[in-house]
Amino acid sequence: MLVLRPFIRQVVFRAARPHSIATPRYSSTLAEDVRSDSTFRIPLIDFAAYKQATSLAEKRRIADDIVNGFKEVGFVYLTGHVIEPETVNYVFQKSAEFFRLPEDTKARLAWDDPKANRGYVQVGRERVTTSMDAAEIAVLRAKAPDTKESMEIGRENHPTFSNKWPQETEVPGFKQTMLHFFQTCHEVHTMVMKSIALGLDLPEDFFDNKIDRQDHNLRLLSYPPIRTSLLLGDGQARAASHTDYGTLTLLFQDSIGGLEVQNPHTKHYQPASPIPGTIVVNAGDLLARWSNDVLRSTLHRVVAPPAMKINATEGMTPARQSIAFFCNPNFDAIIESLPTCTSTSNPSRYPPLTTEQYIVGRLAATYS
Repeated sequence: MLVLRPFIRQVVFRAARPHSIATPRYSSTLAEDVRSDSTFRIPLIDFAAYKQATSLAEKRRIADDIVNGFKEVGFVYLTGHVIEPETVNYVFQKSAEFFRLPEDTKARLAWDDPKANRGYVQVGRERVTTSMDAAEIAVLRAKAPDTKESMEIGRENHPTFSNKWPQETEVPGFKQTMLHFFQTCHEVHTMVMKSIALGLDLPEDFFDNKIDRQDHNLRLLSYPPIRTSLLLGDGQARAASHTDYGTLTLLFQDSIGGLEVQNPHTKHYQPASPIPGTIVVNAGDLLARWSNDVLRSTLHRVVAPPAMKINATEGMTPARQSIAFFCNPNFDAIIESLPTCTSTSNPSRYPPLTTEQYIVGRLAATYS
């Protein structure tokens, strides 16, 4: 009998310095390219040009590129950001050390409250989907659970909820590393939201007081090796098709890949292959609602990468790691269509609601 021994490969995130990744030039526009699967692309944007801009016009050029990417695709690759490669490598290292802990040690830190959204989630407990019906999700979870485990981390200074940390002796430096990374990602979120405000014809600081409480979620993800036969069932994937709930998601991938993005125009899935030195950024549901669907919250999934043959009929997919920083508005922020995204001919499509109402409702239905 074959015994499967989980392993987590060492991740090297080779991030390039600002301007070292050349932004491709295209003879056609993004809007033209995404109409066909053969020319579909996720735009690569050098965000250093926004941070270093000396005029509003320079900022607006990059802001328009970002907003256009979210309008047409819902995803962009960002280079020229402030997160150093050494920082990302170390976060991946500490994440791998955490997931190597014994199951009973991780189980002591189990996720148990959608309002808190903190703690360890074992393989099969979550089932991401577009559905908001708890009963329907329960059926999907029983039939085809997501084959991943995760660790959820929120802001440390929350007045009600506390993070669930392993002992310092179990994973030395884990807590300090994750808190520092959380803060760094929040700063990237703030800057990107400034650019989105400009691209939507709003003041640059429009979102500042709506995202400053850091009600975000840092998610460490581990996809263990799995037999290919277990991924062939109906609806089965490492992470099924879904959208994200908040404003933006900052995704850091290892070199294994597996992320696929639905082309909103053809409805076919396309790979979002890892590009060293970039962050994959996608718009979430609440940003789509804020923009009255001017910006897209696009379906995406994680599928198995090419497998290694273990016998004549069976293969084994490699382990995969990723880190997702789910950016959210303040939990008491009221999300209603922005004035620049509505008109008499295009009225608001959604009633107002708070961040907490939407996200807690989605989380409560998603987990077992």
